Amino acid sequence: MLVSATLQPLECVMQKPTSQRVIQVAVPRPLPEVFDYALPDDSPVPAIGARVQVPFGRGEVIAICVANDLSDSPHALKPISTVLDNESIFDDHLMALASWLCDYYHHPLGEVLSTMLPTALRKGAALSLDEIDCYIATDLATNPETGLSRAPRQAALLAFIKERQSVLGEDITAAGYDRQLLRALVDKGFVCRHQPTPKHHAESPLEATSEQAVAIASVIKNWGQFNVGLLEGVTGSGKTEVYLQLIAHALAQGGQALVLIPEISLTPQTLERFERRFDEVGMLHSELTDRQRLQTWMHVAQGNVRVLIGTRSAVFSRFHNLSLIIVDEEHDSSYKQQDGLRYSARDVAAKRAHQLGIPLLLGSATPALESLNNVALGRYAHFNLPNRAGGARLPDYHLIDMRGEKTEAGLSHPLIAVMRKHIQAGGQVLIYLNRRGFAPVLLCNQCGWQAKCSACDARLTLHRSPPHLLCHHCTLQFPNPQHCPSCGNGTLLAVGQGTQRAEEAIHLLFKEVPVYRVDRDNLRSRSSFQEQLDRIHSGDPCILVGTQLLAKGHHFPGVTLVGIIDADSGLLSSDFRAPERTAQIIVQVAGRSGRAEKPGEVWIQTLQPDNPVLKKLLTEGYQEFAKAELQSRQSAELPPFAAMAIIRSEAHDKQLAMDFLTQCKTHLENTRTQQNLAGTMLLGPVAAPIAKVANRFRFQLMLNAPQRAHLHRWLKTLQPERLPRGLRWSIDVDPYDAF
Repeated sequence: MLVSATLQPLECVMQKPTSQRVIQVAVPRPLPEVFDYALPDDSPVPAIGARVQVPFGRGEVIAICVANDLSDSPHALKPISTVLDNESIFDDHLMALASWLCDYYHHPLGEVLSTMLPTALRKGAALSLDEIDCYIATDLATNPETGLSRAPRQAALLAFIKERQSVLGEDITAAGYDRQLLRALVDKGFVCRHQPTPKHHAESPLEATSEQAVAIASVIKNWGQFNVGLLEGVTGSGKTEVYLQLIAHALAQGGQALVLIPEISLTPQTLERFERRFDEVGMLHSELTDRQRLQTWMHVAQGNVRVLIGTRSAVFSRFHNLSLIIVDEEHDSSYKQQDGLRYSARDVAAKRAHQLGIPLLLGSATPALESLNNVALGRYAHFNLPNRAGGARLPDYHLIDMRGEKTEAGLSHPLIAVMRKHIQAGGQVLIYLNRRGFAPVLLCNQCGWQAKCSACDARLTLHRSPPHLLCHHCTLQFPNPQHCPSCGNGTLLAVGQGTQRAEEAIHLLFKEVPVYRVDRDNLRSRSSFQEQLDRIHSGDPCILVGTQLLAKGHHFPGVTLVGIIDADSGLLSSDFRAPERTAQIIVQVAGRSGRAEKPGEVWIQTLQPDNPVLKKLLTEGYQEFAKAELQSRQSAELPPFAAMAIIRSEAHDKQLAMDFLTQCKTHLENTRTQQNLAGTMLLGPVAAPIAKVANRFRFQLMLNAPQRAHLHRWLKTLQPERLPRGLRWSIDVDPYDAF
């Protein structure tokens, strides 16, 4: 079934003409081949990297030209339909990056190239910039007799524009004036389009501390060449100021900067901070419309946007003169794509910086163990910011032994007491619980029935606002049952703790202060979330309840107490990365507590107060924890001291998915013997941690190799001749979730 073979171009055959011009394209399909097509006589020759529309299967697709100087094919070929671009939409560096992505992640070139493009370009949108959408009143509008006496709405809009001097179209519509009124004023000559006036920047660079100055000077000293720096700084130590001053240097040299952040929720506040310092700042994330993302992408490519802030996929943006890349919260799992092209944006950023010969700065209060190991090997420079800005103290840690402790909706009495003390002192309290919804289990206390998803091997989570049962894996929703569907019992129990339940309980315990919940359910409305943040930032006493979103870069200067309800869930996982993730989230959440003149405390509820991971972290700090964890990984021959990949399969037919990986394993075992790949290991195939999702059974096969080169040589031999219908498979190199 599995063969090792060199890929050969495939031809789309039709009747053979006397002669034909031939190009080769990569299509956005999970196929390793590239395809030959004929160019009609009246068609221009597309550039390598240009989009072309081609017939494929029963329809047409947007493909990318990857070769345009092929000799005449001996076969008759289907002609392309259209050349969409006059020039390549990928520069040479991006085409080279696509080739690397294809090789490193063992993913089809067509899907790689498609992933690198904004969605609008994948759908065939024209590569064009919108007209300027900013307006000013013309000299004609200064005439008191403007001729608008019979058009009071136009006159009102004109007065609105004159009063503000320069107005964006979106601000005009937000004020209640429609576009038809605006067009009428433009047609009459009273208003014209105008390049927006740069915003006034009130914020000047801060005076760098000695530690910040060392980091800034070290990066600038090696400017114009590839180097990676790891900026490790406790929460509130001023990492952002280092970013800002390095970006200012990049802009002064005529370059552009890319700043990657892990979460959409951070984009508005990060954008606001950067806009107070710089002109021409743009953002890219999934909540923008396809058109908005395309416009930003094009402005970046033309050099109009000089500082781009974006989430994971922004790493593929085309730049006019990129000279600096910054990855904030570089340890965050959000940088790893979990389907399709399973890339790590942090690692792609490193490759891109290497190709361009520019500096890369990684920032985190809790760096990934891979990054710390690269520091130990001398690959990365290490800059440490051990102190908080303004002399603020780090929080004090306290453990609450939950063995035998009574609780109220998951809150122990010692935690409730310390919460009350901080609220009475005028502080704010943050309660961390990484489980959204009301309760993770709904069961019958008579027969033991549990609410489970009909499409997944998972329990349904009970939600109260609005009331429903939700599968957090396939997103299926079900109504809340009033009786047990198994025995008819009318009493169903909600077991376990979610953010909604914690919010409800805290409301009852602390009626005198507002309670704000921050999780993905509350992020569905950007405006309401921002209003909530504004109320929190007022500094009045309140209680925040939320998931790990609270730990990701949000600045809550009024928080003086952090309570972690369940520290044990991460410590009990079978995944070898679980201790690292748990330590990172504890430190990151704890970092929200205590700023400026307000000292902070962190109280952690645990059933394992003697857990060695927890004790080392709290008594010796993250750096010592990381050293011990790296030693443990090295002894076990696990990443970063070995290379790992997971082959996954899924199908509606359970046996089909299992048989595919069994054949993969047999092939890989034979290859290991033939190529003498000493030290390599195969584990599995086994059922995935969640064995069924959306009615598809899932299995995985793990590969471990002492050398990365051996792993890639091994994986390259996997070329399925023909997949059974209904089977999906993938290769995940450097997986984030290993078990």
